[in-house]
Amino acid sequence: MEPLLPKPAATGRPRSNDRMVLNGIICLLVSGCGWGEMPKTCGDGLTANPRLRKRQEFGIWKKILGCAIKSAHKSGRISLEKTSVDSSSVPSKKGVIL
Repeated sequence: MEPLLPKPAATGRPRSNDRMVLNGIICLLVSGCGWGEMPKTCGDGLTANPRLRKRQEFGIWKKILGCAIKSAHKSGRISLEKTSVDSSSVPSKKGVIL
């Protein structure tokens, strides 16, 4: 995952810890709380919000998920032998006969 994250700037204010910010984003998404209601142990919403949006904009989350799946598959922690696809993940086209 680390290669997908931006490198720290050589000048200016030091960046907040990436792990802490990521934990804050996950905490927010799981709990459903607002950015201003994030526990201080999970970082600052003013930092986490822009990082979440920027990573969404550049497709970083999909790349991270892909890397996590590949890593888990290689190490044998998941198996792709049985998979299913339902209508919530594949849109149906009206009037199309398959």
